[in-house]
Amino acid sequence: MSEKAYLAVDLGASSGRHVLGHFDGKRLRLEEVYRFENGPVQVDSRLYWDLLNQWAHIRQGLRAAGGKCRKIASVGVDTWGVDFGLLGRGDELLGNPYHYRDSRTNGMMDRAFSIASRAEIFRHTGLQFMQFNSLYQLLAMKLGNSPLLDAAESLLLMPDLFHWLLSGVKCNEMTDASTSQFYNPITGTWATELLDKLALPKGLLGRIAQPGTTLGSLRPSVAAESGLDGTKVVLPGTHDTASAVMAVPAASRPGVKPDWCYVSLGTWALMGIELPKPLVTDAVLKLNFTNEGGVGGTTRLLKNIGGLWLVQECRRVWNQAGANLDWEALNQLSAAAPALRSLVDPDAPEFLAPGDMPDAIRAFCRRTGQPAPEDKGAVVRCALESIAMKFRQVFKMCEELNGGRLETIHIVGGGTKNRQLCQAAADACGCRVVAGPVEATATGNLMMQAVAAGDVGSIAEAREVIRRSFPVEEYEPKNTAAWDEAYGRFLKVVSG
Repeated sequence: MSEKAYLAVDLGASSGRHVLGHFDGKRLRLEEVYRFENGPVQVDSRLYWDLLNQWAHIRQGLRAAGGKCRKIASVGVDTWGVDFGLLGRGDELLGNPYHYRDSRTNGMMDRAFSIASRAEIFRHTGLQFMQFNSLYQLLAMKLGNSPLLDAAESLLLMPDLFHWLLSGVKCNEMTDASTSQFYNPITGTWATELLDKLALPKGLLGRIAQPGTTLGSLRPSVAAESGLDGTKVVLPGTHDTASAVMAVPAASRPGVKPDWCYVSLGTWALMGIELPKPLVTDAVLKLNFTNEGGVGGTTRLLKNIGGLWLVQECRRVWNQAGANLDWEALNQLSAAAPALRSLVDPDAPEFLAPGDMPDAIRAFCRRTGQPAPEDKGAVVRCALESIAMKFRQVFKMCEELNGGRLETIHIVGGGTKNRQLCQAAADACGCRVVAGPVEATATGNLMMQAVAAGDVGSIAEAREVIRRSFPVEEYEPKNTAAWDEAYGRFLKVVSG
């Protein structure tokens, strides 16, 4: 086939970028054409996303892509899950979407459990319990008598908002809908019975669309501004992890249970296994795993783990104080620090939005009777080794739910650049780690567009393309005895 171009808009919690994918029928070549800073905006005590600024950057990125390549077959957006915006009468945008780290959801899970039990909510949704899930955000608005909720006629999760802005078509893409905790993975429909019990509005929810759906062409105003006449808007796996997992370069055989698990590693680390259908069982509820939608009708049975957020926040605090540390400098400081001295639980509530992450890490260590890491290298090493230990804990859970030994951990995403953490993951888990591709989310987004266009026949074929197109690094476990000893200490820390 002659080379075709697709465009991925990959919008993360700290940055966004536009990536062109040039596909010649055998290999995919990536070209980043635009990048911008992203992050929450604080107004008094509230945290919001700056939606209009994000949209301005998306349009600017489209112009940059149009300047590089006049013929782009399609464009698709992926972002984080759970957050949403509201539209009122006449599709009027009602305010800025809240940021998932906003404090208004504090205590909302307990409020929900007083109406519907934890087991009942899980039976309807199969989802991991996290206080920022859309269900608790919506409940916070309801209990707070939000005037926006009273005026709302449509709820669009963040990627749905951007696809509406691009195409004028409203829908709720399935993989992102599955993060809301009011989507039923068994029926593939909204969990309306649960919403009724919690007295939450269900009329805001629209049709659920699958990855690979073509919404139509760009709005005429967007096409004229960007010069992308004829470009279609196509839904990838709009939850960024769904796109990242599509890019896992693993081979699969029909009817054979996978012997690998994945970690999509960035601000968050999402670790799990790929299944052909949801697993909504007492064991999954007990382990607090989540059933999220995947591309090609698969289920991502996974657990959210606090990932490189811990190190990102440390760097932000130190650089605000004038340190000017880049990632390589931090890695060098960490490598020089003593190994396996102190460990924290990356998912402890005090790390969700601490303000001063280094102080929060030290305070956690003191509270749990461990030496507090004083210098920067010791703090970073503590954070990285703790994340690796959490991988080990969740890896064992994945094996339990999979019903058999897992031989390989595939780590994908920007976090693969942290070789120290990749090696620590191999050491902690005692198994081979395959790291790459780095640009997993954009790659999965682009390949889903290629599948939708008929240029690639299936998800399995897309993964073959990815294996041919991008290098990976392999890590074998070392010094496992020291990690075995330290794991016992880690379990006491997380259970205490």
